[in-house]
Amino acid sequence: MLAAARAAELGKQTLLLEKNRKPGVKILISGGTRCNLTHDCDARGIIEVFGSAGPFLHSALAALGPRETVELFHAEGVPTYVETGTGKVFPLSDRALDVANALARRVERSGARVLLGEAVTAVERRSEAAGGFRVVTSLRTLTCDKLLVAVGGKSYSGCGTTGDGYAWLAALGHTIRRPRPALVPLTSSEPWVRELSGIAMPDTLLRVVLTDPAAIAEAKPRGRRDGRKSLPPGVLIERRSALLFTHTGLSGPAALDVSREVTKAGDARSVHLSADFLPDISETALAEQLATAAARDGKRLAIGLVPEVLPRRLAEQVFAQAEVPLDRRAAEWSKPERLRVAQAMKALRIPVSGSRGFEKAEVTAGGVALDEVDSRTMESRLVPGLYLAGEILDLDGYIGGYNFQAAFSTGWLAAEHI
Repeated sequence: MLAAARAAELGKQTLLLEKNRKPGVKILISGGTRCNLTHDCDARGIIEVFGSAGPFLHSALAALGPRETVELFHAEGVPTYVETGTGKVFPLSDRALDVANALARRVERSGARVLLGEAVTAVERRSEAAGGFRVVTSLRTLTCDKLLVAVGGKSYSGCGTTGDGYAWLAALGHTIRRPRPALVPLTSSEPWVRELSGIAMPDTLLRVVLTDPAAIAEAKPRGRRDGRKSLPPGVLIERRSALLFTHTGLSGPAALDVSREVTKAGDARSVHLSADFLPDISETALAEQLATAAARDGKRLAIGLVPEVLPRRLAEQVFAQAEVPLDRRAAEWSKPERLRVAQAMKALRIPVSGSRGFEKAEVTAGGVALDEVDSRTMESRLVPGLYLAGEILDLDGYIGGYNFQAAFSTGWLAAEHI
């Protein structure tokens, strides 16, 4: 919608084809129907969370950065606020509908024509003499000189994002990196994980770790997505945020942010999660703290000395994983047992079996290879006149409005060069 409006504002005869009966359906369910439309940071802050793909967004963010995006919505009558502690930007009304309506109003005002309920079924190049493209829909065949594909990925397929664009672009010669769910809840087949359903830990350092020691030994050191320092051996990704245990496994920002590496693994059993529930204290210091508490109050049950930040049910699972009886008295608590409990609180191993899939994924990882797209214009390097924007590209960032911003910015830049 933003790209169509911008192209029309710049004088281009613009047609927007929408397979749904109303535009912006995915916006309406985003952010728990609140629509986290961007993040309160500068362009560099957006680029960092996309890791090695981040530099691709330099030109797009120069054309439309997070500050400009907020100003754009303010100008459309949608005031915003920044959520305390997260940096997420939401409409002041907390209504995603206001964001969708603002974009729809801008499209209408721009003069762009919109066809609703008309699904594209194929995209073809016309003859070299004719130039341009033939776009086949469920109702007709259209021709155009220039074409922007901004149909999203495969996440939340109920909104119409069913991965249609991959086949069209592959047929035109583009490389499609394997699409997979990202920002998706993770599953575990371990009964004890599901038994913790409902427990929320507000501050957890969660890691995706290779399971096979041989794979860890062979793995090359990885940098964090922000590039600040390298990760420990065998760690594929880590995020510090809230974690939620569910009836199927894990959710919450920490689990969603690391899920891309779980779905990337060919076999989910080749990786596991490691959860640090006390990230501000070292394992050694925690063990010493437990020893001091045990010496001071030897008659108490040892589990009663666990920091209060851990709910009782979680503390019981920590003891179970550390192989320490729940009826162990503090005075009888051996040093090896205390060390195992401290280690479990700092690196509880959580097996994963997979994810909730595209139906529950907020974002699609994978897509059109970035080296086949000119980041200065969003035009295909393989097919002149073809432009690509948003989630169809091999771009995915963390939770927090980053992916919406990438979509807005790449769509805006493409429109300015069509």
